[in-house]
Amino acid sequence: MLQVYTGTGKGKTTAALGVALRGAGYGLKTLMLSFLKDDPAYGEARAARLLPGFVLKQVGRDAFVNFRNPDPVDLKLCRAGWEEAKKAIAQKAADIIILDELNIVLATHMLPTNEVCEFLRQYSHTLEIITTGRGAPEELLKIADLVTDMQEIKHYFHRGIASRNGIDH
Repeated sequence: MLQVYTGTGKGKTTAALGVALRGAGYGLKTLMLSFLKDDPAYGEARAARLLPGFVLKQVGRDAFVNFRNPDPVDLKLCRAGWEEAKKAIAQKAADIIILDELNIVLATHMLPTNEVCEFLRQYSHTLEIITTGRGAPEELLKIADLVTDMQEIKHYFHRGIASRNGIDH
């Protein structure tokens, strides 16, 4: 199945990681490719080695991405990450494949939505594929088997509380 977690609220990546945790309980293997991230200090990067059958690859860089005018290196990394994702999906490298932040990569045209959706449509019923990130394009929502739109109602960030280790990242 193809699952899409999107919206303005917190918890999209966390929901995907919850599926991986459940899967590990049944011996399923998970591969998570994190687009737009390359920070080994992230909680999921630290925990990846603790969860049996869970592999995390950060395929972005640890820098601000200007979505209106992306740096060529960010476009190159997105393309390379997508090529790695396609290979992993086609080879069924894991039972669950999480494409973290792919939704925003598509929404900001860092990768062509039609190309990605056409590929995912071919493989979405051979393994569990999960995409996360804000702004999932309508074309992706249409081909998905499950869509969760997480909406922010209240967030402590607006009270000046900074991101907390182990909770927010």
